Amino acid sequence: MYPFLTQDIFKQIQACADELNVDAYAIGGYVRDIFLKRPSKDIDVVTIGKGIDLATSLHKKLGEEAHLSTFKNFGTAQVKYKDLEIEFVGARKESYNRDSRKPIVEDGTLEDDQNRRDFTINALAIGLSKNNFGKLLDPFGGLNDLENKILRTPLDPNITYSDDPLRMMRAIRFATQLNFTIHPESLTAITTNKERINIVSKERISDELNKIILAPVPSVGFKLLFDTGLLHLIFPEMVKLQGVETINGLSHKDNFYHTLEVLDNTAKKSDNLWLRWAAILHDIAKPATKRFEEGHGFTFHGHEDRGARMVPKIFTNLKLPLNEKMKYVQKLVELHLRPIVLAKTEVSDSAVRRLLFEAGNDIEDLMTLCESDITTKNPNKVKRYMFNFEIVRKKLIELEEKDKLRNWQPPITGEEIMKLYGLTPCKEIGILKNALKDAILDGDVENNYDSAKAFLDKKFEEVKTK
Repeated sequence: MYPFLTQDIFKQIQACADELNVDAYAIGGYVRDIFLKRPSKDIDVVTIGKGIDLATSLHKKLGEEAHLSTFKNFGTAQVKYKDLEIEFVGARKESYNRDSRKPIVEDGTLEDDQNRRDFTINALAIGLSKNNFGKLLDPFGGLNDLENKILRTPLDPNITYSDDPLRMMRAIRFATQLNFTIHPESLTAITTNKERINIVSKERISDELNKIILAPVPSVGFKLLFDTGLLHLIFPEMVKLQGVETINGLSHKDNFYHTLEVLDNTAKKSDNLWLRWAAILHDIAKPATKRFEEGHGFTFHGHEDRGARMVPKIFTNLKLPLNEKMKYVQKLVELHLRPIVLAKTEVSDSAVRRLLFEAGNDIEDLMTLCESDITTKNPNKVKRYMFNFEIVRKKLIELEEKDKLRNWQPPITGEEIMKLYGLTPCKEIGILKNALKDAILDGDVENNYDSAKAFLDKKFEEVKTK
């Protein structure tokens, strides 16, 4: 193991541990990532002693370049040095109360500390003291599990997951991120203990969910969440998408698995978390809007508008941000059918202007979402849609250059209308503003002050006489 500890920081930690006459070990994710050949700047160090003392000693040795933070209530400390974040904690053993995932902590041995780890691949440790520097300690066969791409808990998985139910989400997250398989006994234990997730805060659950969503193939995680029953507890609205109904020989597609296809397609094109959320939620209202029309089949009229209205409640339930990120997702859900409708029909300048006006700076992301929404297995349909999408994209560029409608503001504001025509606040101002907007978006009036003024002069006379 010695070649992996060539960074000077490990020699510095060794010197500090020897001065304090304590054993210290690198443990957890940093060690795991050595074998996965993944770069890592976060180093967890466990010491048989007080982690704060070792961190304080290292901070003194590193000097002004380092920054020390101590958390006495938890017995932990962090040293930031250059681009590294080094967390220090004393070895400990844990026990749990049934109604909390916060452990009762006692001082322990390295073995106790490795026992409390979530997975064997995160229980790997490397000695940092003079007497064991560079030695790998692997009591649970974590290295073998790494080689076989298996996620397994060090102890009985029912105990591991019941003690800290967030570990169930972490198991699925690691399986998704690393393309690992969850050991069958461990997977069964997640299903058995799924109800325990209810004692975990929504914020922690959503943090793990977002990491799953940001994985290269996020559908892997969602299928595991669904199969174990966790998704039913943390995100029931998505579960309602699953299933196919057939009436008189007419069926609709399974919107759950369609959504996962759209999510994976989006993930191939963008690492934008909130665009991926828009992919997850684009059809979320289909169960609520499903209707069967005799001789035609199933319809989902208005699911885009209903879905947009569902977004704030879903974000609230999951403790996701209720700011511009939520509004961005809401906008994309509401508009996601618009480019698809354009791609099915002859593309008019007026329709593209309105799309550009409503989407604003998010137009490229909307087009990405819509292209990802094409999941038909008919290659001719895919080719036709993509060809028409390309026409829509070209029109968007042409009209943006010509009309400057992205994040458009009218050439004449409501205040100016009041001054021009001697009006006080009244409904006529709204009528004039909307008429001007529609005329410009329809291409009947050029997007400049003089053309707008001429149009409003004429429109005002019409409104005044009514």
